[in-house]
Amino acid sequence: MRTLLKVVVIAGAGLGMTSAAHAGCSRLTTAGTAGDKGGAMVQAWEAQLQARGWKGWGEFMATGMKVGTAPGYKKASINKQSCKPGGIGTECVITATLCD
Repeated sequence: MRTLLKVVVIAGAGLGMTSAAHAGCSRLTTAGTAGDKGGAMVQAWEAQLQARGWKGWGEFMATGMKVGTAPGYKKASINKQSCKPGGIGTECVITATLCD
């Protein structure tokens, strides 16, 4: 059984939704926490999809939850990622750009 424990969208100076290099792209920083790095990365990536209106989230969940995949988007790239002890074990932060 999978339990959603904590997903945080970080918004602040220099973070959050900003325009990317070309129209139709956005950059966002999100965080997730779980008992291990793999689970925390999935939580952080889920937050990327959920924060943008849940586009592609269902297909992401149904097709193996591979971090970095973004069904329904033309391009998805992880610009920065970091993980450290925190939350209930590990907390990961991802900054990614997704293009419609």
